[in-house]
This record gives sequence, C-alpha cells and structure tokens, in this order.
Amino acid sequence: MRLLDVVLYTALALAANAGATAALAQDASALLEGDMKKLTLSEPVDLPQADLVTLDDAPASLDAYRGKWVVVNFWATWCAPCRAEMPSLDALQQAMPEIAVVPVATGRNDPAAIQRFYDETGVKSLPVLRDPKSKLSRQMGIAGLPVTVILNPEGQEVGRLIGDADWNSDDARAVLTALMEAG
Repeated sequence: MRLLDVVLYTALALAANAGATAALAQDASALLEGDMKKLTLSEPVDLPQADLVTLDDAPASLDAYRGKWVVVNFWATWCAPCRAEMPSLDALQQAMPEIAVVPVATGRNDPAAIQRFYDETGVKSLPVLRDPKSKLSRQMGIAGLPVTVILNPEGQEVGRLIGDADWNSDDARAVLTALMEAG
C-alpha cells in the first residue's frame, strides 16, 4: 500500500471526530472518562482488506465478525502494556458477550509465544488472530502498540484508542453500550 493511502486512511479515521455517533457526541464528557478519554470517535471508515491467520496458520478475516460490534486490539507478545491490558479485554468479552473482542497479534509473534502469553496472562475467552507481516496494521496506520479499534456491525472503524486501557472498566462498558444503542 502506498504511503499516501496510509496517510489518507489515518486522516479519515482520526479526523472525523465532529460527526461521531449522536449519543456520544451529545454526552461525550460524561462517557469519555478514565482510560476512555484516550478514545477518538469518528464517522465510520471502511477497513482495508487484509488476510489474517489463526494460531495454526488457517486463513482468517475480520469479515467473520460482521453483524456484531467488535473491539479489535492490535498487540504483540513483546509488548509490556499489552500484557497488562489483555486480561481486561478477556474480562470484557466475558462481561459483554454480545460484542466480539478480537486480538490481532501484529508482526512476528511465534505461535508458541502467543500461546504462552495467553496462558501467563490468564486469557481464556479470546480468539487468536495474527497479522504476521503487519499488512493490516500498516494499512491502518498503527504505529505503536497496543492500539484498539472499535468496529460497527458493518465492519467500519468508529473509534480508536492508542495505548493501553482497562477495557473491563465501567467507563469502557458505558462507551460500548452507548455506541451499540446509538448505532
């Protein structure tokens, strides 16, 4: 993908804050508290196409989650903030089964190291998707880890949080619930 495409995608995804989902735009100060203050909401932006793989190299895609709200977390086994954040993503999935929490291991992450990471952090309810050549993360302008992207049921990005967060907090659940109710 050309650098111009990456810049354009990132600009569209991050710059459209003014037209964010109606419920959140009306009451952003009340909902974007705690770690959620780092969340940037945007008008829906289509994701670039990229092939992902499972832990055992089977083909996978985020398209499999269409029809649901999705919390996609870009992470890596070597990322210390990812290690701290992943248990809260696992707890979020258990607390809100109506959404899909989908971690995407970005870059070179040995499958054995991913399994060890999940075991050591106590992750039990999350799938394993990999972006081994970082194609999707590059196309989406992911420059550091972790980054969490919220997708609407049409598979479009509507929010992005750079850095780690407590995704099982009351604040995170309130934002996700408001998005689901508004959209």
